[in-house]
Amino acid sequence: MDIIIWILIIACFIASFASIIFPIIPGPLVLWIGFLAYFFFLDGDPLSTFFWVGVIVLTILLIVSDIIANSYFVKKYGGSKWGERLAAVGVIIGSFIIPPFGIIIVPFVLVIVTELIQKRTTNDAMKAAIGSLFGFLSGTVAKVVIQLVMVIWFFFEI
Repeated sequence: MDIIIWILIIACFIASFASIIFPIIPGPLVLWIGFLAYFFFLDGDPLSTFFWVGVIVLTILLIVSDIIANSYFVKKYGGSKWGERLAAVGVIIGSFIIPPFGIIIVPFVLVIVTELIQKRTTNDAMKAAIGSLFGFLSGTVAKVVIQLVMVIWFFFEI
């Protein structure tokens, strides 16, 4: 039975990283399923209170990092609120249209179109789209780093 639980835990950790390419997968949730599977079905004693508090803080940071990065860069590059919103929607839609490249291409195109519809110049629309691209990439890097820290910390704890 332990082997099955370990397979589930490892599958959850892998799925959390798959959520970076397929945003429909709730990365933080599957990480937590892995942690809790260990805690409840195997030997949860070695997981310290410091670990649990730390992963709660990192989970909040993981969820917020994408939103902060995307908003920051779209604003920095002159994008509108609608551009920000459609960039987020484009990430989700793009993961289904042409994965994994859709999560980059679809938001980029949506931001350009949105900004042009709002009577922005082509140059301004391109800047906002590039901002959404930088926001997505920086948010992705932040998510990878935070998830790696959480998984590595888990293995050091056990």
